[in-house]
Amino acid sequence: MNLKSKTAVVTGSTSGIGLAIARAFAKEGASIVINGLGAPDEIEKARAGIESEFGVKAVYSPADMTKPDQIEEMVRLGETTFGSVDILVNNAGIQFVSPIEDFPVEKWDQIIAINLNSAFHSIRAAVPGMKARKWGRIINTASAHSLVASPYKAAYVAAKHGITGLTKTVALELATHGITVNCISPGYVWTPLVEKQIPDTMKARGLTKEQVINDVMLEAQPTKQFVTVDQVAALAVFLSSDAASQITGANLSMDGGWTAK
Repeated sequence: MNLKSKTAVVTGSTSGIGLAIARAFAKEGASIVINGLGAPDEIEKARAGIESEFGVKAVYSPADMTKPDQIEEMVRLGETTFGSVDILVNNAGIQFVSPIEDFPVEKWDQIIAINLNSAFHSIRAAVPGMKARKWGRIINTASAHSLVASPYKAAYVAAKHGITGLTKTVALELATHGITVNCISPGYVWTPLVEKQIPDTMKARGLTKEQVINDVMLEAQPTKQFVTVDQVAALAVFLSSDAASQITGANLSMDGGWTAK
């Protein structure tokens, strides 16, 4: 697939799933706007790596996903630098694990802001340009937790269920404009986010690291394997192809059979 005339904005793309998605689009020739947290030298290494490995242009937006004005500026950066934002991937996300009665209010607010509200703000900013060009792809990274729940993850599960509803609504609004809107719902993917959950889950459930991995995380996935970041990225690329032009409003599970149960 040739995406040489396209620009992709990928939030939360300085590591993990987001970086894999940004690199996969770059491999197909797209210009890239990456965004996310991390050490400046690591971010620059990721950005420069995209340019040198794939021969495309990549810029970094430091937009804070809790700040609507900065999210709008990120979209404008793509438009002013490359002339358009054709593909928007809302991938930024954080997690916090706690019993509901102890769940810090500020953590609830932060997770809803980053995992759900940021997608609304970026879509709102990107849609006018996509409508004008009569082409666009919006891909939201949801989760198996957009379809089912797990204990101690109230904010995350609520946000991911919200992403599914947002995806369906916007897909219906944009169905006649050449713009598709879908979400990908991975199960457990081996990323820094998942790795960081392990100590919190150990504490919340009184388990060892091995028990968390095998009895909590992979217990949910019948294949007993983690999803890879490259598998998620490959699906994102497919959803941006002409072959996927009639896939819209869909929640595509990639969870080793978790939600089939």
